[in-house]
Amino acid sequence: MNIFMSISMIIMLMLFFSCSNDMETVSSISEEQELPIDVAKNVHITYSDSGKVKMRLSSKIMETFGGDKPYVEMPDGLRVRFYTTQGLIKSTLTANYAVSYEKTKIMEARHDVEVVNSKGEQLNTEHLVWNQRKKKIFSDVFVKITTEDKILLGEGLEADETMDNWTIRKPKGTIYLDEEFGSDKSENDTLQKN
Repeated sequence: MNIFMSISMIIMLMLFFSCSNDMETVSSISEEQELPIDVAKNVHITYSDSGKVKMRLSSKIMETFGGDKPYVEMPDGLRVRFYTTQGLIKSTLTANYAVSYEKTKIMEARHDVEVVNSKGEQLNTEHLVWNQRKKKIFSDVFVKITTEDKILLGEGLEADETMDNWTIRKPKGTIYLDEEFGSDKSENDTLQKN
């Protein structure tokens, strides 16, 4: 019986220590992984000023995180529409992922980002930063802008939030959609649309 009791005690001690180790592991994982304080699905938000719609934002999922630097994450992407005072769409922004930082009023859009302005000019990039306070958008990666008659390629961009006025920081080339124009050998450090 003493041997049986000893074996039982050893097994119970092993189980106790293995459980406590598992609990420690679970606790450390929980501390490292921040969980959202709120999750909303199929979100549609309208921003207006003096009764006039300025912007509409739609997202399949919005996850809100708290803490010292609160933010909202949209892991399945978003669509933003900006409106004129007459209620017409001024520009649209879509992306497959976005995160918005509440204190700084900065939103980052990533993965297949597209902005289209009222003239039909289209920006495509993989990363775009929208500074809501300054009403500006920026990119520091490859950008492509398609206009009515050409495609402009470059590295980095700065524009107003409706993309009516934009500057490509480091132009890489121009492709004319009408073959009559030939190729553009721009000497400028930037390409601008004002």
